[in-house]
Amino acid sequence: MSRRTERLSEEIREEVARIIPTLKDPRVGFVTVTRTEITPDLRTVRVHVGVLGDAAQRARTLQGLSQASGFIRRELGRRLTIRHTPEVVFRYDEGLDATDRVARLLDQVHKGGSEGDEE
Repeated sequence: MSRRTERLSEEIREEVARIIPTLKDPRVGFVTVTRTEITPDLRTVRVHVGVLGDAAQRARTLQGLSQASGFIRRELGRRLTIRHTPEVVFRYDEGLDATDRVARLLDQVHKGGSEGDEE
């Protein structure tokens, strides 16, 4: 990724993170924008998000974000100085689940190790 696309991707991530809390859709819960990926032609940006809640809440939030993508794209167009505002596509960041699983496993190992040390 070129320096320009990296900079634009980061700028979009920051702006989307500012726009999401202003959404009035009740389906959109607590959302964290973790990263963005922009295509080389700058026409599409994939916004990876973390969602607090269970799988059902995650699905509702992603549906709400997808339906608000037109509004978010318009807001990006107003806030950024670029010729073409990219289409916004939301994806759940699976890396957060993996990180959580590793943390739980480390906690289990740590608890198991400390019990063995006491004997």
